[in-house]
Amino acid sequence: MSTVGVVMLVHTALDRAEQVARHWTAGGCPVVLHVDGNVPNATYRAFASALADDPLVRFSRRHRCEWGTWGIVAASQSASELMLKEFANVHHVFLASGSCLPLRPVQELIDYLAARPRTDFIESATTADVPWTVGGLDVERFTLRFPFSWKKHRLLFDRYVDLQRKLGMKRKIPAGLVPHMGSQWWCLTRQTLSAILQDPDRAIYDRYFQKVWIPDESYYQTLVRQYSGNIESRSLTLSKFDFQGKPHIFYDDHLQLLRRSDCFVARKIWPRAGRLYQAFLTDQAGAMKRTEPNPGKIDRIFAKAVERRTRGRQGLYMQSRMPRHGAENGITSNPYSIFQGFAELFEDFEPWLARATGTRVHGHLFAPERVEFADGQVLLNGALTDNPKTRDYNADSFLTNLIWNTRGERQCFQFGPGDNQEINWLVARDPNAQVSVISGAWAVPLFKSNRNFADLRKEAARLQRIESEHLTVLRSHYTKARVRIWTMAEFIEAPMEPIQTIVDEIGLLQQRRLSEAPTMLDLDGFGQFLQNLKNQGMHPYLMGDFPVEQGPVNMPKPPRKPYLVR
Repeated sequence: MSTVGVVMLVHTALDRAEQVARHWTAGGCPVVLHVDGNVPNATYRAFASALADDPLVRFSRRHRCEWGTWGIVAASQSASELMLKEFANVHHVFLASGSCLPLRPVQELIDYLAARPRTDFIESATTADVPWTVGGLDVERFTLRFPFSWKKHRLLFDRYVDLQRKLGMKRKIPAGLVPHMGSQWWCLTRQTLSAILQDPDRAIYDRYFQKVWIPDESYYQTLVRQYSGNIESRSLTLSKFDFQGKPHIFYDDHLQLLRRSDCFVARKIWPRAGRLYQAFLTDQAGAMKRTEPNPGKIDRIFAKAVERRTRGRQGLYMQSRMPRHGAENGITSNPYSIFQGFAELFEDFEPWLARATGTRVHGHLFAPERVEFADGQVLLNGALTDNPKTRDYNADSFLTNLIWNTRGERQCFQFGPGDNQEINWLVARDPNAQVSVISGAWAVPLFKSNRNFADLRKEAARLQRIESEHLTVLRSHYTKARVRIWTMAEFIEAPMEPIQTIVDEIGLLQQRRLSEAPTMLDLDGFGQFLQNLKNQGMHPYLMGDFPVEQGPVNMPKPPRKPYLVR
């Protein structure tokens, strides 16, 4: 009775390889094992002795195998030749590794291939049609020579490739061959495989492919086109690769994912994934549905995994994957609001804003003395402390961490020219930021203070310079934040309309007209204070056109249009 022969390339986790080999032979499939020549002889002999009682197990001549080199092809050749010689009833040969795990009953695979006696299952595509090579060579792997190991002698490998390119060196591809590439895990009919191994020109082909880079992905994939009359260009082995071209490793928690694939075999399985080996190494009828293998059913999950690995979660910065500047997956994870000049102009603005919007309203989070968390807290979600030294070690990360750790709850905080300015560009580039600025309002606390006027003039000049630089950032063409800027003079003409607009944009509570207005500080004499600054040689221009005698605030009067940056 015809059956399927399994060639296993083994180099590690020999106890799992023994377990899988016995599973194959229990289902009636002979197994030829190739053990990597790098495995110590004592370990090899113990492994061979453990399987000596199984009449369907054979061991082939050993070769030293290293990734990207000829040894892997030589190993599969030796094992396949032994398979064809020792087991005449084998009609298909299935190439697997020691980390491969059968997912469906062995008899289902035998029946599936018996129904397709002339079909070769091997991924085989021309270099122009291969989209999966990552950081490697396409056509050049067939036209250049690769005598050095990419892993062990990377410098020699790269320099020899560069030298061949500069000298215009190119190898001649054997006549009649069109290079193809694909997964190294194939399942070939006896007729096709024997034709490849017994070809009169095999010595020519072997000599050529010995200097091809990663020949295990091109040797059989190319030669099968010479002999097969019916190729299914796909592998029956589920093998997924990440964005770096490295194989995904399956663990115990991938059990349901592997079941959904309906594939016959999967690799790579973690050797210590005991739950997977226990679940799949059975031949119970109906262990999985009898259906066409369809690894595409789980491609969406792998695509999401790749996106999570490469882009991360929006607004989350991880130690293992710090993004490049400008390449973040969202600067922050949630909308937030920054108010500049409001707390200086209105009494008890923070508690008023908390009542009006239902948000958590902080004071000056970047104040020099301490982090002014809402309600006087000293510790916030994510173990963020009010220590300014800890915050200033990386101010950008402090802000993004605060937004991430409080996601789902909108944060509002005060800002001004007296605060740490390191976050200015991050906020400006962040589409989640809503920034409202009353320029020049920083002068109100100076006006209310009882300091020597010379000191006031010096401090006013410093704060104005800092705020001017900040406004330049907010008006930059790189700005993505929602920015509104008013001069102090135009804002106080009719403050309720811009305040209502800001509150509506936050939009956490049902939009309604504000029934309670914040109380503005008494600004009587503020115009004269600005004039005194001018008289002393300091020009306070950020406040706008502020008259020397400021009349009472006319609340109903509509304000001029605010400066809006989008």
